[in-house]
Amino acid sequence: MMGAAAAQMAERVLCVPVVGWVLGCSSSGGSPSQTALDDIPADYLAFYMQAAATCPGLSWTTLAAIGKIESDHGRSRMPGVTSGVNEAGAGGPMQFLAPTFAQVVAHHPLPAGGASPPSLYNPQDAVYAAAAYLCDNHVATDLTGALWHYNNSDVYVAQVLTQAAQYTSTYGLGADTVPSDAGYAAVLYAQGQLGIPYLWGGDGPGEGGFDCSGLTRTAYLAAGIDLPRTAQTQYEAGPVVASGESLQVGDLVFYGTRTNIHHVAIYIGNGQMITAPGRGKVVKIAAYRWKGDDYFGATRPSM
Repeated sequence: MMGAAAAQMAERVLCVPVVGWVLGCSSSGGSPSQTALDDIPADYLAFYMQAAATCPGLSWTTLAAIGKIESDHGRSRMPGVTSGVNEAGAGGPMQFLAPTFAQVVAHHPLPAGGASPPSLYNPQDAVYAAAAYLCDNHVATDLTGALWHYNNSDVYVAQVLTQAAQYTSTYGLGADTVPSDAGYAAVLYAQGQLGIPYLWGGDGPGEGGFDCSGLTRTAYLAAGIDLPRTAQTQYEAGPVVASGESLQVGDLVFYGTRTNIHHVAIYIGNGQMITAPGRGKVVKIAAYRWKGDDYFGATRPSM
């Protein structure tokens, strides 16, 4: 369970008006899950929630996921977190390049309470600068694109989306629910396959690539669950996610009709999936819904 300080801070920030928003009571990410409350230091949780409110459409969970992956919310002792830079030249809890941080601060004055002058090593400054940078890269309308600008890696984008879903309360309206251990493990495996070529009938890099159901089956094998081989039989194996129920990270999403399922992918949160899309393409991140799609439904594999 979270400590008393974290509980008090969370209670204090959840419905505080900031720049016309109401934190935790708006569409900026909802209330934190127990996972978030247990994992995120109270001061960082406040910074994430307050900074997200300065950018309409930015979820605080996205900022929190970046902070987790980049520095474990400032707790990492790796080079470049509290001083100096890492091997890529980035520093601070949100891992900014100094020129990028300076450019963001020049265009977006940071609120009082941080360092003077602003410092990429100051948690408040770093989080607010990250929010501004994501906003400049149109995070509200292109989440994956904004994350890719933050760190030019499809694997990184998938890691942030997955982590953000873990921080989202299961009680938030329309929120992704926290993944099962198997679902999370399957997504972690799928992240490692990004960029691998599509190969019809393929079950992995050893064969030269994946097809759609080969990717999902192999991902769940890595999580200890043996699924059937084809998209149709994977859907039939279930269990089916009820219509209207929020998707979880790790759910399998299917396209076609009940008797002709022609494609399957693995959901990673925030409306995104990892998919092996077809001939001449590679395993990639994409929106799981698009105009004119024939999305049919989802399943939630279990032991």
